[in-house]
Amino acid sequence: MKTFSLALRNLLRNGRRSVTTLMAMIVGAGAILIFGGYSRNITYGLQTGYVASSGHLQIQHKDYFLYGSGNPTAYGIADYERIISTIKADPVLSPMLTVVTPTLQIGGIAGNFSAGVSRTVLGSGVVVADQNAMREWNDYHFPSRTKVNALTDTSDDAVVIGNGLARVLQLCSELHVKNCQAQAAVGDGNAKAAPADIAALSDLEASKASDQNATHIEMLAATSHGAPNVASLNVIKAEDVGVKELDDIFVTMHLAQAQHLVYGAGAPQATAIVLQLKHTNQMAAAEARLNQLLETTFKDYPLEIQEFTTLNPFYGQTIGMFAALFGFIAVLIGAIVLFTVGNTMSMAVVERTVEIGTLRAIGLRRSGIRRLFICEGFLLGVFGAALGVAISLMLAYLINHAGLTWLPPGRVEPIPLNVRVWGENRLITGTAIGLMIVAMFSALWPANRAARMNIVDALRHV
Repeated sequence: MKTFSLALRNLLRNGRRSVTTLMAMIVGAGAILIFGGYSRNITYGLQTGYVASSGHLQIQHKDYFLYGSGNPTAYGIADYERIISTIKADPVLSPMLTVVTPTLQIGGIAGNFSAGVSRTVLGSGVVVADQNAMREWNDYHFPSRTKVNALTDTSDDAVVIGNGLARVLQLCSELHVKNCQAQAAVGDGNAKAAPADIAALSDLEASKASDQNATHIEMLAATSHGAPNVASLNVIKAEDVGVKELDDIFVTMHLAQAQHLVYGAGAPQATAIVLQLKHTNQMAAAEARLNQLLETTFKDYPLEIQEFTTLNPFYGQTIGMFAALFGFIAVLIGAIVLFTVGNTMSMAVVERTVEIGTLRAIGLRRSGIRRLFICEGFLLGVFGAALGVAISLMLAYLINHAGLTWLPPGRVEPIPLNVRVWGENRLITGTAIGLMIVAMFSALWPANRAARMNIVDALRHV
């Protein structure tokens, strides 16, 4: 305690230099914590978006993830309703679950044959009520409103398409899509009639439709037996998906409509069973239990489990990029603190050369001198870390309540800008401990130089 008392008095004796050093440490700690809090907010935001749309885990047919995009219906899960009911009734999984729902991915051709235009699309059949429940997942308490699925309370033939697809199909004015007037003009002069067989199927479906309007389209898909099938669909809305490539092919519809299009009167199937958990930290336990069920109850089904991080590689790439940036900033700030504290302690050694010689002359060992200067560096680290954390918390509070917004990757609407420092105990503790270690290490070389001083030379130093 006496060493710490002497170290504190030495720091106070050179108050201006100590304050300057502390300012550098506070700015460094603040920069690390603010960027770390910003990075955590992006991580939680991306995770919330992916979990709200595709769940934490998905049960798929074996190899569907690798090869299913070419022919989704070849990897359908038969008897998926039994699997879902078993999962919901499982005593281990049930307390963890919020939603368990089937989805069906289909490929096909969507056409507005009255305008002579069509293109390949990727359709998705969903249970709308389950999708609305999934969108309410907000484990990290983001200040945002939940958007209701546009298919809510619509007829079975209703679909939602991407803005890019609406432009290609020349449905811009009907669906209020911007920036496609020129596209419509070009399409009018190049209209082509649909092939005769597709047109016949389209007319057959159209005759069954109860109401036709300007947003009527047809979708052609291959059934599970390879035969063509056409559904007459009513586009109720065009949405910006956020990714150009997906926006140009996006179609979402009711699960029953997608199953009818692919399986007709046959037994319906699903390409994935989506599981959304209450908390992300339950994924490991839930996946372990699911693997047990697949190896026992469902051992005759060729199924596998995929995590949302695997299904959405952009998530892992983004997290990795921000982790690299955070590491670079932390090393850079650490180097600045290292040289700042080292310079301060070196100047202190030069100014206190006579004092060091006196202490050595009255019996203080070299280790005592070394310990004294290292304690000064440690105290600088403690005060710098404490003040840096406190100021970072205040800055984060001001930023979070300033009403700032930003548009993250893959989103179509601005969201509130938050910096998550409060509650991130690992980030705060790691930054504080790292700063104290750097400060102590910075004082090590000046402390060794002071400890090696010759007593006589130190006492006659002018």
